[in-house]
Amino acid sequence: MKQQKIVVTGAAGLLGAAVARRLAERGDDVVALDRVATRIPGDVQVQACDLGDVHRLYQLAGTGIDGVIHCGAHSGPMVARDHPHSMVQVNVLGTANMLELARVLGARRFVYCSSTSAYGTTPAGIVPEDTLLRPTSLYGASKAASEYLVTAYADQFGLDGVSLRICWVYGPRRTTDCFIRGLIQDALVGEPSRVAFGENFNRHYVHVDDAARALVLAMDAERPTRRTYNITGGRCTTLGEVARIVKQVLPRADIALQAGPDPVDDLQHQFATQAAERDLDYQPQISLEDGIRSYAEWLSLQRRS
Repeated sequence: MKQQKIVVTGAAGLLGAAVARRLAERGDDVVALDRVATRIPGDVQVQACDLGDVHRLYQLAGTGIDGVIHCGAHSGPMVARDHPHSMVQVNVLGTANMLELARVLGARRFVYCSSTSAYGTTPAGIVPEDTLLRPTSLYGASKAASEYLVTAYADQFGLDGVSLRICWVYGPRRTTDCFIRGLIQDALVGEPSRVAFGENFNRHYVHVDDAARALVLAMDAERPTRRTYNITGGRCTTLGEVARIVKQVLPRADIALQAGPDPVDDLQHQFATQAAERDLDYQPQISLEDGIRSYAEWLSLQRRS
């Protein structure tokens, strides 16, 4: 594949950094943007740019681009819970600004990093992409609204856009709340983990490397047949099962969960991923067991460094 010029937003964050690194390593011209300038693994320079600063967006993007992978956002229902205006400004208006930039600069494709939070609570059974969206959080609503913007830009202006509904992402460099990281960190320092919910509560996880690969595959796909795709690690598990995997990896872990739902998450069931496999050639490559094991190794190294 020929070199492409691709704008990546949220490039200092968990997913954006993994995407930017993957693109740079294969030789693409990456315009990496985030609110704060920094350098990320892969020797990628991230330039400071607020998604609300339209003039700077165009200045940094230049005169033409091949695509946008839009990861920049408040990343999760636990973030900015008491700042609804910021959630709308960053997640919805920021997406609108990036869509317009992609349209004006002639991008071939726009890939939006959405979330399974857009579904809200799902009906029992397999959950395909055409399931009615009923978000229960402002975060989920911001993702659903942005998906509709992506679809509208495709229908009205011909901007080829797809939205990936990605489940809970875990792995190295995550900074926001993470159930898996918390259990591992407690075990590494010999502290007990006591969780007042979750023993039988469903949760979908995907390793950051799999999620980043899915976003790049969506950029590269020749002819996507849908505007939305579910992206998971291939497995619907419970938090109790996750805790047992952590115990297998770290036998000294002392973990106890109680029954009941996660107070900041939706009860969801197995997401259908056949469309992503068919159109994007996406299948998860990192099992939950292998991902937790490598995450524990990384966190252990971080403690010693």
